[in-house]
Amino acid sequence: MEIILADVLGFCNGVRRAVTLAYETASLEGEVKSFGDLVHNPRVVKDLRDQGVQPLEEGEVPQGITVISRSHGMTKTQKESFLENGNTLIDTTCPFVIRVQDIAREATEKNQEIILVGMKDHPEVQAIASYAGDNLHVVAGPKEVKKLDLDKVNEIILISQTTNKESLVKEVEDTLKEVCTGDILRYNTICRATKDRQESCARLAKKVDCMLVIGGKNSSNTKKLAQVASEHCQCVYHIETIDDIDIRHLLKFNKIGITAGASTPDMVIKEAVSRMENFNKDEMTNEMMEAIDNSFTRVRRGEILDGEVLYVTDDEVMVNIGYRADGIISREELSNDPDVKPSDLFEQGQEIQVYVMKMDDGDGNVVLSYKRVESMKVWDDMQEKYENKEKVLAHVKSVVKGGLTCEVEGLNGFIPASHVSVRFQRDLSKYVGEDLLCEIIDFDKGRRKFVLSRKNVEAVEIEEKRKEIYDNIHEGDVINGVVQRLTNFGAFVDIGGVDGLIHISELSWNRVKHPSDVVSPGEEVEVQVLNVDEDKDRIALSLKQTTEKPWDVFTRTVSVGDVVEGVLVNILDFGAFIRLESGVDGLLHVSQISKKHVDKPADVLEVGQSVTVKVTDINNEEKKISLSMRALEEDKEDDKEKAPERKEAAKPVERPRKIEKPQEEEKDPMEDQLTTTIGDLINLKGFEEELED
Repeated sequence: MEIILADVLGFCNGVRRAVTLAYETASLEGEVKSFGDLVHNPRVVKDLRDQGVQPLEEGEVPQGITVISRSHGMTKTQKESFLENGNTLIDTTCPFVIRVQDIAREATEKNQEIILVGMKDHPEVQAIASYAGDNLHVVAGPKEVKKLDLDKVNEIILISQTTNKESLVKEVEDTLKEVCTGDILRYNTICRATKDRQESCARLAKKVDCMLVIGGKNSSNTKKLAQVASEHCQCVYHIETIDDIDIRHLLKFNKIGITAGASTPDMVIKEAVSRMENFNKDEMTNEMMEAIDNSFTRVRRGEILDGEVLYVTDDEVMVNIGYRADGIISREELSNDPDVKPSDLFEQGQEIQVYVMKMDDGDGNVVLSYKRVESMKVWDDMQEKYENKEKVLAHVKSVVKGGLTCEVEGLNGFIPASHVSVRFQRDLSKYVGEDLLCEIIDFDKGRRKFVLSRKNVEAVEIEEKRKEIYDNIHEGDVINGVVQRLTNFGAFVDIGGVDGLIHISELSWNRVKHPSDVVSPGEEVEVQVLNVDEDKDRIALSLKQTTEKPWDVFTRTVSVGDVVEGVLVNILDFGAFIRLESGVDGLLHVSQISKKHVDKPADVLEVGQSVTVKVTDINNEEKKISLSMRALEEDKEDDKEKAPERKEAAKPVERPRKIEKPQEEEKDPMEDQLTTTIGDLINLKGFEEELED
């Protein structure tokens, strides 16, 4: 019977941290209790109880003691209640779980829809859900996704319980793409240690006759390990300890593989191996146990190790990495400079760092790389910036489907279209070649991928500008702005990072049918601040208040008796209203349309017609203007009547030819002479008056 251990098994970093904190806390003076099981492993829970750490009763909130949380986390309400009662809380929540909680909280603050793949009753899922609102939906798989109403959702944040299989989350993502048209932003929240453990389990299960999966019966990640093993091996046993199985049943198998969940202590794994050794002494030796101990700290692909240069040739460097086999660095993996020689970089005995590329080159040597170490350090720096939530400067390289590709310190990143700006951007090509200050919203060092958001940084900048503007703007101020967009009820104007509204009634002193009649997007305008309401984030602006009132313009430029032009804007039974050049309206009464009788203004006039009228009255108190077309006709007639008189007066010497008319009766010659004389006198008098004028 050959026993083979999985490459990756047992405690993950998060559980190891939680157990270490719990044991350290148990040794302190004073009362210590635990909130739920620290991890899903009976042995660990029992050890803590033996050291005096008793579990809290359901719903119990003590006062003034030390409380150890579980590694799966606790809800926001539970944490607040313990702290409010004066307890000291030892938070052993896994850092990966805390990251998922932060993502859920930030997405809720932005009112984004969240899909969480996991089991609703699992403590980790309940803790994550407590940091979100009604916008979070927990689904166990694709079938539950189809029950959700996501037709009108613009953006979905997809996260997962840290112990899920990646294939399950991929199935959920594919189903989301089928049922909704919005953007799907998937965060990689599956613990890398979980994924490595599952992949190691799958590899081992393919080459053994039986698999032992050791871990708590309630442990989610251990259950998934058993499921993965079952996909590749016909005989799989899920046990909490070696006591749960009769070892005699295992004698029929030639090769037995062993893996363990993230909550399984090393002592439980060693105990299982030891018990099987005692049962099969002929095949298990002390060397096997030593190999098992060494298996927990073996060299693996992708690691960065310290090594010592053994010798240098023209084409390669041999390095001692403390492994059963030495490592070799080929010339191609020394530097990005193809002309560099190994002897230019290293000498025998020099200590260097190397990257493990391959465990066996075919000759038993480990394949190493030196140039990739520098690249890894850059990724380490990027990961540190991600964890510290530092902003980075991204140089946009190109537009691709779904967003922008960019470069940060020589590393390639991605900005989703939904995270380019707080405002929807239809054309992303304008960002190519630009440098954008961004926030890292997702980072996967293992896959060499990271996702950036310009929108998050822009939102903070806008909020800072908004605060600054509200601190400095006051009612009555006259400021400049740029028209951003138009609606039926008004125009929104950018006044330095914050939008103010010019209501349609404040665009012009005259009636406006639509804002586009007065302004257009991109136009610079001067406006007056009417009202500032920071609580409701509203700024009321006016365009017309920055211009002179039409009545003032009219009274300054026009007097009674002036002839002006205008356009008919409204026709009623009693008259017509005419819009004059200054923007005011005057009334043309029906009686003032013509000397001829007019029943209705509509009989001779129509809306939109341009007319010339005379101002007959201006009422400043009631702001009314009386207009007349009839007066113009009368003025023309007066001019015609005066015209002949002036013509005769211009030629006083010549008498007009007398037009002979047939006489019915014979008139006295003296009467004709008298008439002619009087006419001549009148003409002469008119001529003299004209000369005097």
